[in-house]
Amino acid sequence: MSTTSQKREVILDGSEDLILSLYTKGMSVRDIQNHLDDLYGYELSTTTISNITEKIMVKVDEWQHRPLEAIYPIIFMDATVLKIKIDSVVKNIAVYIMLGISLEGKKEIIGFWIGENETSKYWLTVLNDIKKRGINDVLIFAIDGLNGFNKAIEAVYPKAEVQRCIVHQIRSSLRFVSWKDTKAVAKDLKAVYTALNEEQALLSLDEFKHIWDKKYPNFAKSWHNHWSELSTFFKYPQSVRTLIYTTNPIESLNAIIKKKTKSKGLFPTQGSALKMVYLATQQIQEKWQRTRVRNWGEIYPQLCIFFDEIMEKYEK
Repeated sequence: MSTTSQKREVILDGSEDLILSLYTKGMSVRDIQNHLDDLYGYELSTTTISNITEKIMVKVDEWQHRPLEAIYPIIFMDATVLKIKIDSVVKNIAVYIMLGISLEGKKEIIGFWIGENETSKYWLTVLNDIKKRGINDVLIFAIDGLNGFNKAIEAVYPKAEVQRCIVHQIRSSLRFVSWKDTKAVAKDLKAVYTALNEEQALLSLDEFKHIWDKKYPNFAKSWHNHWSELSTFFKYPQSVRTLIYTTNPIESLNAIIKKKTKSKGLFPTQGSALKMVYLATQQIQEKWQRTRVRNWGEIYPQLCIFFDEIMEKYEK
């Protein structure tokens, strides 16, 4: 065997993990090629490196079809946007991420889906899929205002409650407010979502409408239209409210994915984006195994009382 071939064998033997690690950190195939050249003085072809990273797709498929727990008391659903080249055109493509909280209070990434349209029919397919994989019960879905998702939830998990993300609702509403009014509007709005109970919140919303409706007629109207989903958290004690009123647990995950994908700028294919998101989520998931959701020891018994019929099935 020639010296060149021996070097190649040495690099390939045991270096797959290194290549995958570098790929996860956001390095391009070309960057990895240069890095290995610096380390070993031999340049693996981009095709060889791509073939190694392509093996991830088998793991992605296995992971996306793995069995799931019978119940996740809380599921968060949100989206982040990546730049992906499709048919020679760079597009902003949504990555929808589903994050579950287990009975033990551990965070688990249930799955992610790239680039589909937000429709009730599509979300029905997603929810039916996770149900086939084992999820029989969900107590609360905390979601962004994903079009059609609430209707799909009602069809597949009719006993589940839905909490629309307050933070997303605030951001969406303030987009249409003049910058000079933003601070005053935000202050008056805070009285609504920080109220002690739903009755007080509705009074604050009426007062907000009285003050601002003439200038921003659609603001309070939007809150009233979505009130049944915006107000779910009011029935719960503070520890539960703090957990479900926003999709922040997913937003922090999205921030990590953004950080890991930032160096790439854009993805040449949807498959390359899929690989990167998978590798990033697996690293994050490993860290989560050592921690529980804050105040879970207080939250869990509260959920057992509010959803006693469902939770009785899972008592050990």
